Amino acid sequence: MRLLTSPIANLHHAATTITLLTSTASNGTATKSATNPAKSDNKQSLSDFCTPLIPPFYANPLLFNSHLQTFWTASKIFGDPFTIHYTRLSLQNPRDHGHFALDIVVPTFPDSEVGNDLPPRTRYMTESETASFTSNDTKPMIIALHGLSGGSHEVYLRAALFDLLKNPGWEACVVNARGCAKSKITTKQLFNARWTSDIRATIEFLRKKFPNRPLYAIGFSLGGNILTNYLGEEGENCQLKAAVVVSNPWQLELSCKALHRTWIGKEVYSKVMGANLRRLFEANLEMLKDDPRIDAEKILAGTYLSEFDRDLTAKVFGYKTVGAYYRDASSVDNLLKVKVPTMVLHAEDDPIAPGEVIPYDEVKANPYVFMATTQTGGHLSWFEWGGGRWFAKPVSAFLDKFAKEVKGVEEPVEVTEELEKSEKQPAFEEADDE
Repeated sequence: MRLLTSPIANLHHAATTITLLTSTASNGTATKSATNPAKSDNKQSLSDFCTPLIPPFYANPLLFNSHLQTFWTASKIFGDPFTIHYTRLSLQNPRDHGHFALDIVVPTFPDSEVGNDLPPRTRYMTESETASFTSNDTKPMIIALHGLSGGSHEVYLRAALFDLLKNPGWEACVVNARGCAKSKITTKQLFNARWTSDIRATIEFLRKKFPNRPLYAIGFSLGGNILTNYLGEEGENCQLKAAVVVSNPWQLELSCKALHRTWIGKEVYSKVMGANLRRLFEANLEMLKDDPRIDAEKILAGTYLSEFDRDLTAKVFGYKTVGAYYRDASSVDNLLKVKVPTMVLHAEDDPIAPGEVIPYDEVKANPYVFMATTQTGGHLSWFEWGGGRWFAKPVSAFLDKFAKEVKGVEEPVEVTEELEKSEKQPAFEEADDE
């Protein structure tokens, strides 16, 4: 517990970040190009663009340490102000033919329409809606990825979407990991931290349905790890305009070891996450139990998160050990390969994704990434006085400002030895007098 903390976030980025071509000047006023009055011509570095979007974080004094902040993440004791309604579409991944649920944000509908086998405020998409689910509009669309064993119903996820959707024009959807949010699997696997195939299939699907929509993505916790892996795998071919990553565990083996170093980490966090995953396994037991690669009884008898990953995740996805899975699935190295503007938010006291896994060096090595860290905030929490969630503010501000103002991106010029030498050479050499 820190007795004295600063509300000011620490900002991390490369010495020279990418340049954003914007429709407004850095002071917020629209300007015109001198050579073409009909065209705006403004440039701003990613770091300058993001810095004013990061407000101070004044933590709720009643939630005075990381554990209280984190325990409160899913609480609804004082109501649930982030009302989001969804319609569910089942997508089939063309690569392995497995199904996953895509929940699309829609206007409010009566509770009588909620599916009996679905999370609150969620109904199935009708046949007519499915047939008309396409458009040539240019509305920005956010794709959200939830945390471990969560779903579109999670409070932290809805808090971010609720804040963003206050801005007119946005569309939104949530990719539910296989088996999550009461979805049913059709192949003998759930998901893992390296499984980027479903987000890739989602983006391909949305690109076909909405060819003109700028696509953005946000990932929370494990979803942030998956999203970062996707961004790195796609590199310069990524179809997203920008991304946000919140409370990513980054280095899974280190995060797991950190959990098991303390009683609360092992007996509370690891045990709760392991129990949540076992419930997913039980909910899909009929599909999974006859898989010769696993021992269903051993999985159900497990206690901790690492045991579930050892007995199911690693085996189903072809890893020889749970350590091999954690090392391969960690997204820290893929952060170096990200080629779209990306904002990262992380609390230094996060008890699940601890400070030792925060990728300070990798952020400074990638000009496409801007990171803000706060001294406190817990995991996916950042509760302020009055129940507000701090992280929703920079998320909404960054995405909406980017969608409204950024027209393109310029990569920073890499200074090579040859370039340095050429810059030092005179433009011409004077002839010697004879």
